[in-house]
Amino acid sequence: MTEDMLLFALFGLIILSALLLPMLGENVRNRVAGASAVAITGIALSIGVLALIHPPAALFAGGLDRIGAIFFMTNAIVGCASALLSPGYLRGHTSSLLPEGARWYWLGFYLFWGSLLAIPATTNLGSGWLLIEASTGTSAFLVAYSGGRRSLEAGWKYLILTTMGLTVAFAGIVVLEAGEGAHLTGIAALEWPVLHALVHQIPPATLYLADILVFAGFATKAGLAPVHHWLPDAHSEAPAPVSAMLSASLLPSVILILWRLQGVLGNPVGSINTSLFTIFGLFSIAVAVPFLWTALPVKRLLAYSTLEHVGVLAVGIGFATPLALAGVILHFTGHALAKSLGFYSSMPAMAAQKDGDHKPLSGLARQNSPAAAGLSVSLLALGGAPPSPLFLSELLIMAGGIAAHQIWATILFAVLLAMGFLGLMRQAIEVSLGRTRHGSPHAQGGPIGWLLPATFSGLLLAVSAIAVWAYPMGRFLAHLGWMA
Repeated sequence: MTEDMLLFALFGLIILSALLLPMLGENVRNRVAGASAVAITGIALSIGVLALIHPPAALFAGGLDRIGAIFFMTNAIVGCASALLSPGYLRGHTSSLLPEGARWYWLGFYLFWGSLLAIPATTNLGSGWLLIEASTGTSAFLVAYSGGRRSLEAGWKYLILTTMGLTVAFAGIVVLEAGEGAHLTGIAALEWPVLHALVHQIPPATLYLADILVFAGFATKAGLAPVHHWLPDAHSEAPAPVSAMLSASLLPSVILILWRLQGVLGNPVGSINTSLFTIFGLFSIAVAVPFLWTALPVKRLLAYSTLEHVGVLAVGIGFATPLALAGVILHFTGHALAKSLGFYSSMPAMAAQKDGDHKPLSGLARQNSPAAAGLSVSLLALGGAPPSPLFLSELLIMAGGIAAHQIWATILFAVLLAMGFLGLMRQAIEVSLGRTRHGSPHAQGGPIGWLLPATFSGLLLAVSAIAVWAYPMGRFLAHLGWMA
């Protein structure tokens, strides 16, 4: 009951903030937005801790389980940081899309954040689809916030392509529900416990078709290659705080829904489902690697890094062993911190190099050393340099692949990660120590220039210290049945 009351308070506060903030003046609005973000995060972390301590009795018994709680709390932290940094972004950027666009930014922001918190907590495939669809409308507006030609094009591309993908996923959900026959009708038939109980009564051919349609549709929203074409434009054109939420929270949360579906369906389609994860994941990493070697504007570089890392998550789920799945959880958390740090640090970095939105950053350490430090730590962590938690999570996933006897897939995975690592190392050196472009202004970016990189770098180091125990943790989680 306590958890239900906290959930009610959480989403009530999110809706109240979304409706109230557009009515306030700028100074009051920024203070209220920060206070409500901290309050929302405090409630969300309380819910997450309760779920970790008192999870559902069974994996598909309904309610927020331990894995969902980790996603839930991480999405809360990323959303809070983005809310606190949004006033700084809004002061330097106006919108030609709407008059007084900052008012409507906050409406879209809180509704988007609410959907990100609701997705890991849902116990129903149908409501998961609805929440992901709802996130599309609010986030598409945020992507196009500036109203420029490129941002409008990115917003429309994102809206159209992901909606098409979700339409395919909806067709798969309809096929799945039809396969249940007359046992249940309506959205209640799509509860995880109901699907888990009735899956063996659905004809195998129906399960195969439904699984493929749902996977392909959600893969579009998750940004997996080859249905990722909206991702680089959307992540690079959105406001930096929103880019962090898209990359660190939204895409992994969609992956989580597919992961839950894999657990529900199990056999007889489990082998096909895990193969889809592995194939899409490896292909996504392979597509991303050449761009990690290419001199790109920093936010676009981070977007292609996102493509790589959703691929890593997919491969880990595809290997489907306890060690690999423990690696998936660690990878999600480490990636969320590292990628958010990168997007947040891009704000003072592009204040130092005004053309950084369409040209690669270079020699940033001579102009804004804190921003250069933040981006360097982000890129090194995303590349998997030790002691980054991503280094340890990728080792866990590879160990899980060997345990699953997927030797050739594991070898290909390791080779692709090594190539991505070298590309990002090269980019980190160029961003910080390359030749500074003539005429770039000197700017330290105010408090955000040192506080933000220091905070997120500290969080990364803390996660790294915890992750030293990743291997025994994987064994322990397997013993507890978390990864069943």
